[in-house]
Amino acid sequence: MAKLKLKGKDLINIGYPKGKAISIAIDTMLKHYKRERKDKVLQRLKTILKNPEKYVGDGYVGKIAEALVTPVEIKTQELKQHRVPFTIYGENGIEEEAKRQLFTALKLPIAKKGALMADGHAGYGLPIGGVLATEQAVIPYGVGVDIGCRMSLSIYDINVSYLEGHKDKYVQMLQKHTRFGAYEIHDKVPMDEVLEHHAFKEIPMVKKLYNKAYKQLGSSGGGNHFVEFGSVEITDPNNEFGVPVGKYLGILSHSGSRGLGANIAKHYTKLAMKQTPLPQEAKHLAWLDLNTHDGQEYWIAMNLAGTYASACHRDIHRRLSKALGARPLATIENHHNFAWKEEVDGKEMIVHRKGATPAQKNVLGIIPGSMTAPGFIVRGKGNLAAIHSASHGAGRQLSRRKAKNSITNSEVKKVLKDHGVTLLGGGIDEAPMAYKDIHKVMASQTDLVDVVGMFHPKIVRMDKN
Repeated sequence: MAKLKLKGKDLINIGYPKGKAISIAIDTMLKHYKRERKDKVLQRLKTILKNPEKYVGDGYVGKIAEALVTPVEIKTQELKQHRVPFTIYGENGIEEEAKRQLFTALKLPIAKKGALMADGHAGYGLPIGGVLATEQAVIPYGVGVDIGCRMSLSIYDINVSYLEGHKDKYVQMLQKHTRFGAYEIHDKVPMDEVLEHHAFKEIPMVKKLYNKAYKQLGSSGGGNHFVEFGSVEITDPNNEFGVPVGKYLGILSHSGSRGLGANIAKHYTKLAMKQTPLPQEAKHLAWLDLNTHDGQEYWIAMNLAGTYASACHRDIHRRLSKALGARPLATIENHHNFAWKEEVDGKEMIVHRKGATPAQKNVLGIIPGSMTAPGFIVRGKGNLAAIHSASHGAGRQLSRRKAKNSITNSEVKKVLKDHGVTLLGGGIDEAPMAYKDIHKVMASQTDLVDVVGMFHPKIVRMDKN
């Protein structure tokens, strides 16, 4: 069958009003119904025009209906003259570019409040470590490309000395039961309820990502993502997860939503940049109105990506638990690239945390250091000035390029040896020296979190880059 061809006059002839609805209808039909006969497509468009309210929210033609009922007004957005209220933690240790990115975000028309955590450094749109509260709008690059990137720690009642005495055994476990990078996937793909999520059926662009999500489930990304064996030291006897003070074996993982999240971020960022064009310095901060079809669709897809990231960690820990022959005493986990609907200053807002740990009162989280520095189990204090947030790690003090140009393999090997850490994979850009001092970062946020325990890496697995 010949490929569908549609022109604006075809739609005008069946009653479509001149305007944005026509281009949206043509784009939608050519994208989703390009193999259908023209007369059938025009009949479908007539049906939508007759009763557009009925189709608002439909995954395929919802945008056409929305354009007919409540057209989205596309206009160049101007930044405000003044910044909304904000707080910066550990300011002396944060580069000027990261601060500048925050200051730009604080001038967005939708911005209501902001913060920058002590591990902050420059990114795209919001800086890494940036927190931004907005009203009824979500910024895809305010969430980040790796939607739902998160930490997960499992604690086992196993003697920590085994990590040294039986090191080869634990090294083999990580090599056999973890997969990293864009192309490594499971030999046996696990099934998980996340794969039954309605978005895989109802949102066309998400539907196309099902096979990728299926194949990558339970794997980890490249870059700074890792799975580690280490020593967990519980220091707070009143911890919520009921593990007595002492030392335990732990598994700590860091990764996100893989190709699923990356493609969702790319798709909806393009839509946002078309719908809310901004000045050059702010273009990556384009947003989607949550009252629109695309805004609602992104919100559903973002939450799917977060659930998927959680499922990946769950499968990693399940496989390693089986290899250990033990069940965890407790598991602690949190997202740090996400957007939530939360109350801020007495009003529901969208809180973007791009490389920031949720730290509401009594909420637990994990803040890692580097491959040779400790990570921290923390309990949030619910500090409103930080929009209930804390750092998501130590933060980079050297960009990847600078790290590669200034650090040698021999220097990395010496540091690893001095700290008794075994590294599998990893690159110079992830060298411990590329990161800030986690102890200084933690010292700058004592009013944001309490420390419940610590994790000391011993065997670290990363991508082979």
